[in-house]
Amino acid sequence: MNAASLFAAVPFGPEAGEFLGWILYDDGAELWQRMYDENGYNVKVIPCGLIAPETSGWFKNEINTVEDLQGLNMRFFGLGALAMEKLGVSTSLLGASDIFPALERGAIDATEFSMPLIDARLGFHKIAKYNYFPGWHQPSTLFELLVNGDVWEDLTDTAQNQIEVACLANITTNLAEGEALNYAAMVSNTEENGVIIKQWNPEMLGAFEGAWNEVVVELADGDPFFQEVWTDLQEYRAGYKIWSTNIYLPRE
Repeated sequence: MNAASLFAAVPFGPEAGEFLGWILYDDGAELWQRMYDENGYNVKVIPCGLIAPETSGWFKNEINTVEDLQGLNMRFFGLGALAMEKLGVSTSLLGASDIFPALERGAIDATEFSMPLIDARLGFHKIAKYNYFPGWHQPSTLFELLVNGDVWEDLTDTAQNQIEVACLANITTNLAEGEALNYAAMVSNTEENGVIIKQWNPEMLGAFEGAWNEVVVELADGDPFFQEVWTDLQEYRAGYKIWSTNIYLPRE
């Protein structure tokens, strides 16, 4: 189910507010449920968690050009990994407990995992001193709660509503925590751990986005449902842009 990742984290995709708008008030939730239904999974899917944007990764060496990526071994997640592979990076999806040992013994040269607040607990800064931003591959990340379909139907309306409201509360808390506490982790990294915070230059961001655009075309080819979800999301984003470009103050 290639489309599954479009309900989790979309490279160069929507940030939290825009993403939730598509899921909760446009077609996102309906498409998400259809994906499971049409693939024979008897489950009820409920959006139930969200984290702030992630960092783009921790690197042992500074990365200034696309050529610097050639031959790197990197832990990477989801659709973004497919884009990185187009730029010459060999990717693998390691679990949280496996990443630090892999960095330490040189099995990987770099890693992405999560936002600074979470990454700090895993000690990447002890080995990889260059922390790159922005996290183009995961501008926001949604998590799901899956409930057996028969069990869900047996629940009372009140119980169903309680679960859905609890999930919405969890989303709100997750987002607020990330927005409030990540800066402190970044300050600690630079002042106490010797981390060098780097921003991708326009050339690098353009390369990442170009690779991602190639991935989208390939995934949509021969996968009508992926194409349907992707088209729906892009239509929503085009409409959302009318709102976002007019209502919000420009970022510096």
